[in-house]
Amino acid sequence: MSIIQVAVFLTITAMIAFATYMHCRGKGAARGSGAGDEKDYFLANGGLAWYFVAGSITLTNLSTDQLVSMNGNQMLLVAWWEFAAVVGLFILAFVFLPVYYKNNCTTTTELLQKKYGDKHIRALISLLFLAGNLFIFLPAILYGGSKFFLSMLGMDEGLQNLLLFSVILAVIGAAYAIFGGLRAVAVSDTYSGVLILSLALVVVFLALRAVNFDLSGIPAERLTLVGDNDSDIPWHTLLTGMIFIQTFYWSTNQTITQRAMASPTVKEAQKGVMAAAGIRLLIVPLIVVVPGIVSYKLFGDVPQDGAYGRIVAEVLPMWLSGAFAAALFAAVLTTFNSILNASAALYVCDMHEAYVGKTKSVGRLGAIVSVVMSVLALALVPFFASQESLINTVQQLYGLLSMPILSAFIVGLAFRNVKAAASMVGVVAGVGFYAFWSMVWEPAHYIHGMAVTLILSVAVSLIVNRLVFGQTATLAIGDDPAVEQPA
Repeated sequence: MSIIQVAVFLTITAMIAFATYMHCRGKGAARGSGAGDEKDYFLANGGLAWYFVAGSITLTNLSTDQLVSMNGNQMLLVAWWEFAAVVGLFILAFVFLPVYYKNNCTTTTELLQKKYGDKHIRALISLLFLAGNLFIFLPAILYGGSKFFLSMLGMDEGLQNLLLFSVILAVIGAAYAIFGGLRAVAVSDTYSGVLILSLALVVVFLALRAVNFDLSGIPAERLTLVGDNDSDIPWHTLLTGMIFIQTFYWSTNQTITQRAMASPTVKEAQKGVMAAAGIRLLIVPLIVVVPGIVSYKLFGDVPQDGAYGRIVAEVLPMWLSGAFAAALFAAVLTTFNSILNASAALYVCDMHEAYVGKTKSVGRLGAIVSVVMSVLALALVPFFASQESLINTVQQLYGLLSMPILSAFIVGLAFRNVKAAASMVGVVAGVGFYAFWSMVWEPAHYIHGMAVTLILSVAVSLIVNRLVFGQTATLAIGDDPAVEQPA
């Protein structure tokens, strides 16, 4: 990296941090001890305008784990993850958000406690979310970010350098989450989002220009949106598990939904979610597949998610590469710190205060959670470095948790007279079944396995509720979503 590249990188990174500080200065005491600490630290005191909701949702999901891993597949088919996400965002805006706001929830899992009248199911689902964040998302983000920078800079991509870059990303990302709370996270997300989306589109244009906008010669299977049975996304999985994956991720996942729960009104939040859906439909598919496809034409099959870093290094002029590195650096930080902030919210609100007691300082306890999770995530980076495809590994692993968690929300919202313990049995059964399906049995694609797991988890919950607890579930159609079930 030249002196000019380093100077541009440091200047832009500092400008984003300064702009975030200026916007957040004096707008909440994240580490005080008043009653409003949780709403301030984890929901920005309900003060996020729609454009910050849109920016934060977009950047929380869009990081190097998306840009690097999806381009790393070097095929058009993976764009389905983004197209299907639009449906998930609509479900969040018009199905789940009104319920969260009516119930005045700080975490998505708080809704479960109110619907079931039981704190234990809230804690169980929070524990699963925390496990997913710790063992899957946080180390994947650190690995993906480090992989990109090493590839872009032409440095050795051995484990030692991967861990070094991962430590740098973890330390700075944790600082945002610890000292600023959700407000700082969301604001930095938005500023970074404008930069990364703009420069990523520039990469798309320059990549296409490098091949004279001619994609001939690329195998047809890399340019199709209809996956066969042996592809990463067979076409028939779009009709089964894909919609449930998107419902879970966008509507119940605390890391994403927390942003939409931090607006002053549900209508303001819905505007932000719809703006995020527009970005997801019109911009994101281009930037996560086109550079990878072009890299196939220029370099052939690039192994281990290295295609994006290589094409960026090839097409970006020297003066712009420093700015792009700063944008990607910001994207990694925003995703990492968003997950840390959501994890702290889950632990503090759903577990510590339920079983230990009220904390004197929300910020201090959140900081401890963030540091512990960052250190443990670093220890898992070597595992992700050994995987062939980051995006497929992440999606397949998260099936262990996503469908069982979604089943608890479906049963709680769609039925009355269901014991929390019955739903918890269904969740645990779903985790075990999906593990057997995807790691031992493997009768069909793991996305089909997710759909089957969801159906099984719901069915087990209702059957256990009837046979063990002697209660018959009834549909909750027409119920006021703000009314709690009796304990």
